[in-house]
Amino acid sequence: MVNKDVIIACDFGTREETLAFLDRFTAEKPYVKIGMELFYGEGPQIVREVKARGHRVFLDLKLHDIPNTVRRAMKNLAKLGVDMTNVHAAGTIEMMEAAKAGLEEGAAGRRPLLIAVTQLTSTSEPRMREELLIPAPMGEVVTRYAANARAAGLDGVVCSPLEAALVKGS
Repeated sequence: MVNKDVIIACDFGTREETLAFLDRFTAEKPYVKIGMELFYGEGPQIVREVKARGHRVFLDLKLHDIPNTVRRAMKNLAKLGVDMTNVHAAGTIEMMEAAKAGLEEGAAGRRPLLIAVTQLTSTSEPRMREELLIPAPMGEVVTRYAANARAAGLDGVVCSPLEAALVKGS
């Protein structure tokens, strides 16, 4: 049997809700995801508290900005001791390379894993065409974004099962 990590989403709005949930885990300390709502509501301290309890942390902020801003932001996130974080692959190869460089600069030891989100699950192909002006089919876009993440040296990508099937079928 292959050992695979399961990452539990801590999609709570407050520190209190999050810590009460994590109190249920006494022996095992699961790998947890901290997303935008919790991070922006509670700040970096929530990451420090969860890490101090022995959990690995995937900080899910999907950064997408100019390369220099993303590099500096990632440098700060690495200092929090996160185990994994992400960017949005629509941010270009240059931005993803800058994100990785920032993590390397900020890490006190091993660099956190860096993955790219290929396409948000709320984005349908019609919305992609009509609102984002991306004429290519979803499978092609996801495949290109994944290839860009690989070219930038990222550790992986995340996409929905639907998108993974589209990529596999390409």
